[in-house]
Amino acid sequence: MTDPMVELGRLLTSTEASQLAARLDAGQTLTQALKGVPEGRRPEVKAALDAAGLVPVIRELAVPVLRAIEGAALRPGSTTPIWTMPGHLAGYGSLTSSLSDLVLSARFAVTCSTFNIQKSSSLWHALGEVCLRGTVGVRLYLDHDATAQSTWAGTPSLAEVAAQMVGAKVYVTRAENGGQHIRNHAKFVAVDHQFLIVTSANQSASAELHNIELGLKVESRPLTELVESELIRVESALYESLPS
Repeated sequence: MTDPMVELGRLLTSTEASQLAARLDAGQTLTQALKGVPEGRRPEVKAALDAAGLVPVIRELAVPVLRAIEGAALRPGSTTPIWTMPGHLAGYGSLTSSLSDLVLSARFAVTCSTFNIQKSSSLWHALGEVCLRGTVGVRLYLDHDATAQSTWAGTPSLAEVAAQMVGAKVYVTRAENGGQHIRNHAKFVAVDHQFLIVTSANQSASAELHNIELGLKVESRPLTELVESELIRVESALYESLPS
């Protein structure tokens, strides 16, 4: 059985632990402090705090524990290559086709950016499945022209993307003053604000199984959160929201 303190540390992101610690230290009640956690995760976090013996809140105990979790979550982890090679010839690292398993393991957040998304991609299906759970926040950034103007049957229309990604926040690149849409060549997947995969691969069966593609999987909460927050910062200038 997992130790409740270990489970609490596994559950909280550094940002959430920091928010909770700061709010409790400022004298807020637990109910007020939990507003620093995404709404869908509050019951789970409250239950974990309770199991760890931090409810009812004793600030002198809870705040140092949360600060320790915040610091531990900032510690960088491993970096490994992720390959696609014909015949699965890669001898070290992971395979691009394994990214769908990482997405399916998400507990509360997935951010994905790609140029080209295809219905043949295992990530297309994994993202749709995660969206249906209703407990994982999903953000998807797409190239407008690669999706809306594609004539290939394997490319989903914008309406099909909206139907597949139920409840997700989906964005496509904006048109500039000349009418041409900005190109989205940023290709990455971020899971639970902890794992960042930057890759040359688009989201298609070819990119996952047949091409020669290379990416890196980095376990680093600070870097992952930095990349996600930077894209959110420029979101309104570069993208427009796709109606659900």
